[in-house]
Amino acid sequence: MQRYKILWVDDEIDLLKPYIIFLEEKNYDVISFSNPFLIIEYLENNKDYNLILVDENMPGKTGISLISDIKKITNSTPIIMVTKNEEEDIMNDAIGSEISDYLIKPLNPNQLLISIKKVLENHKIINNKLKSDFTNFFSELSDNINYNKSHNDWTKTYKKIIDWEISLDKRGDNQINEMVYSQKKEANRRFSDFIKKNYFEWSLNNNGPTMSHTLLKEKVFPYLNKEKVFFIVLDNFRYDQWKVLEEYISNYFFISNEDSFYSILPTTTEYSRNSIFSGLNPKDMKSLEFDLWSDKSDGLNNNEYRFLTKNLTRNGYDINHSYNKIISYEDGVKFIKNIKNLDSYKLSSVVFNFIDMLSHSKNDSKILKNLVYDEKSFRSFTLSWFKNSPFNELLKILSTKKVKIFLTTDHGTIKVDEPIKIKANKEVNNNMRFKFGKNINTENKEVFVSENGEDMMLPKENIFTKYIFACNNQYLLYPNNYNIHQKKFKNTFQHGGISMEEMIVPFIELSPKI
Repeated sequence: MQRYKILWVDDEIDLLKPYIIFLEEKNYDVISFSNPFLIIEYLENNKDYNLILVDENMPGKTGISLISDIKKITNSTPIIMVTKNEEEDIMNDAIGSEISDYLIKPLNPNQLLISIKKVLENHKIINNKLKSDFTNFFSELSDNINYNKSHNDWTKTYKKIIDWEISLDKRGDNQINEMVYSQKKEANRRFSDFIKKNYFEWSLNNNGPTMSHTLLKEKVFPYLNKEKVFFIVLDNFRYDQWKVLEEYISNYFFISNEDSFYSILPTTTEYSRNSIFSGLNPKDMKSLEFDLWSDKSDGLNNNEYRFLTKNLTRNGYDINHSYNKIISYEDGVKFIKNIKNLDSYKLSSVVFNFIDMLSHSKNDSKILKNLVYDEKSFRSFTLSWFKNSPFNELLKILSTKKVKIFLTTDHGTIKVDEPIKIKANKEVNNNMRFKFGKNINTENKEVFVSENGEDMMLPKENIFTKYIFACNNQYLLYPNNYNIHQKKFKNTFQHGGISMEEMIVPFIELSPKI
C-alpha cells in the first residue's frame, strides 16, 4: 500500500499535533513546518512529497502569497488551504490560485481525511468502486441481453452501455473497456435477432417504436401551436456523441427531455432523413411523392424542404417554415450571419452534415484514420468539432430566444471489423452495410435478408429485388478486389445496417435558460 508524504505548514503547528498523529495512523507521513520560509527551503531541496497543507494567515507571509511561491517551485503538487477565515474574498482568492480544496478551522479529523483522500486517492477509490459496480452491471447486462423483449428494453440496455463507455473514457481502465466492448458486440448480435423478428410487424401494423417517418408528427408538430420551434438534425449523430456534448449544451439550456427513436432501415441518409422530413416511409414516398423521391439530379437529399412542406400540409399545419443545410464551415458562417432572418418563421429546420462527412472521409484519409480510430476518439473528435462549430454558435444564439429546440439525427454509425462476401451479377450499390439488387446472395447466415422490400416499408424496384442488411459489426463486400477492400474498410465507421448504434438514436428537447 502506497504511503503518501504530506507537508503541513502552520504557525500554530504544535496545536495540530493530534491531527498529525491521526493522519499517521491512517498511513500518511506528515512533515510539519512552523513558518512559511522553512517549507520554501524544504521544497527547494526535496521532491519527495505528494500534498501540501497551507495555513491562510501566518506571520511574514499570507497563505495566498505562499501558494504563489510554491507554484514557482512545483506547479503540479496539489495544495489544500486551511484557514479560520470564512470571508468570501479570501475563498475566491484561494480558488483563483487553483488550490485542490479549502478547509475551515476548527478542523474535523474525518473532514480532513476525506479532503486528503479526495485529492490523493480519488482515482484509486473511484476505480475500485468502478470495478465493483461493473461486476454488478456485467451480470445485469447479461440478463438484459438474454431477456429483453421490447424496443424499450433494448433502448434502456443500449443507454446503460453508453453510460459505462462515457464513464470509462474518464478512467482509462483498458481491461474493463475491453469487457464492455465485448458485451456490446454480444448485445448487438441479440439486438439484430430482435430486429429480424419484429421489424416486419412494425412495418405492417405500425405498432412499434417512434421511427423516422413518425418522428415529426409524434414529437415535434404538437408544439407548433404553442411556440416557435427549431428542429436541428446532426447527420450521423449517435447517442454516445450526444452524451459528450450534453455537459456543454446544458450550460445554455434545460434538457427538458432526453429521448430516442428508431431509425428505419436502411440506416442511411437517403432513406432515413427523407423519411423524417416527408413523414412517409420509403415505400410511400415512392408511391405518393414519386417526383420528389425519384429526383436525384442534385443529390439524394435536396428535396427535404418540399417533403416537409407537404408533410405539414398533410397534417393540417398552414405555417411558414425554413430549411437550411450546412455542409461546410463557410455555409455555417453565412448561416449565422443571417440568423435574424429566421425570426419570422414558426418552424426552422437546420441540417448539419459534418459528422457524416467525417465518417465517410475517414475511409480515404490516413490522417483521419489515425485521429478517429475507435469509439472514444470518435467521441472526442465530435466534441472538438462542436466547440468550434457554427452549430455551437447557433445554440448560443438560440439560448437567448424564446424558442423550443429539438436536436436529433437521421441515423447513427458503427465501427465494422467483420467482412462478409456478397455475390451479385453486378455491383448495385456501394454501401458497406446494406445491398439491394437482383440475384444478390451471401452464404452468411447472420445477415438480414428481405426478399420483398415492401414487407419492410421499402420500394419494390422489380420482382427480383432483394435487400440484404449487415448486422452486428459486419461490412459487406463484393468479390472484386475483396482482399483490398477488406483491409481498407476494416475498423472504419459505416452505416446502413442493423445495430443499436445505427438504429437507436437521440432525440433531445432543449429549453433556453431565460
